[in-house]
Amino acid sequence: MTMARDQLIALAGADKAAIDAFMRERRFPIVEGRDVTFVFRGTANAVRLRHFVYGLPTEMPFQQIGGTDLWYCTLDVPLRSRLEYKLEVIKGERNKWIQDPLNPLLAHDPFGANSVCQGAGYYAPDWTEPDSDARSGSLETLSFEQTPFGDNRNVTLYLPPRLRQNRRYPLLIVQDGSDYLRYSQLKTVLDNLIHRREVAPLVVALSDPRDRLTEYADDQRHADFIVNSLVRRLERELPLYKTPQQRCLMGASFGAVASLAAAWRNPGIFGGLILQSGSFAFSDIGNGTRGAVFDPVVRFMNAFRDNPGRPADKLFVSCGVYESLIYENRSMVPLFQATGMEVQFVEARDGHNWENWRDRLRDALSWMFPGPLWMMYE
Repeated sequence: MTMARDQLIALAGADKAAIDAFMRERRFPIVEGRDVTFVFRGTANAVRLRHFVYGLPTEMPFQQIGGTDLWYCTLDVPLRSRLEYKLEVIKGERNKWIQDPLNPLLAHDPFGANSVCQGAGYYAPDWTEPDSDARSGSLETLSFEQTPFGDNRNVTLYLPPRLRQNRRYPLLIVQDGSDYLRYSQLKTVLDNLIHRREVAPLVVALSDPRDRLTEYADDQRHADFIVNSLVRRLERELPLYKTPQQRCLMGASFGAVASLAAAWRNPGIFGGLILQSGSFAFSDIGNGTRGAVFDPVVRFMNAFRDNPGRPADKLFVSCGVYESLIYENRSMVPLFQATGMEVQFVEARDGHNWENWRDRLRDALSWMFPGPLWMMYE
């Protein structure tokens, strides 16, 4: 057993003062190499770790340290891992999932917040934090009164600092744009990477769906909106390059499917695709495991695999090894490469979450829109 865990277990029968002293001297969970010990302090009948790591049991029981209100659970966590989790606390007939009271690190998503375990060797990238030296890009709203969906839509634009009308800029279109801003710190990331000249100044269109699971599952209306409404209008109103090599689509999960489908339906329009943890369900992995909501995705992926064409020139694919979609993403890489696309595939010791996708943005964006190319024009 590890030193801190030994000390924790040795608290059996200890008084409150000794336990308080131990707790004050520790950060939780306790990370010692690959051993991570989660601790709960309080009255309970049982405590369970509810983590989001595919391939492990979905719940892992805590053990109570005799004569105390301390509970612990130790997990083998590979180096440089990042895990999101909750604690399940059972008191009598009450069963409640909570954030870890001893851990201040939280990750947010549209459903709430999870506690975060940073394994040994993992550090949140410094380029995800605000930098007072980095000039701030601006956010503006672009309204569409008529769309292929038969409604009106708003798209948020990120305009790089010091945008000039006598220059030309690449275009990145982001599915679930508001979520990327809110949960992946996309604006801060763009400001920092452009400031560091790791990424060329670019215009980013941040699009959001109304009915995500329908519109992102190879919906012709979505592809039409992206190509015929959004791209055409932006190229009329902003100083953009008008070549496929300077246009890129990006999305995560169902948003990755939407990006691939839009490019596949419109070959020659987009030079780049950034696909993060794509929900690439197809029939030979067992459609029933995903549910009916995936039926349109399965039909699209089967059609794509039968006739992939060449939807783009460059393709960046990332996925977490702790998410169930790792198999599908790995299996798609050889097919993507066989189309003649230049492919980069990155795996991370993380799960299906917004901070995983955030942490891959530097690799993706600097490869798609490398800063040194822009420096030729400075």
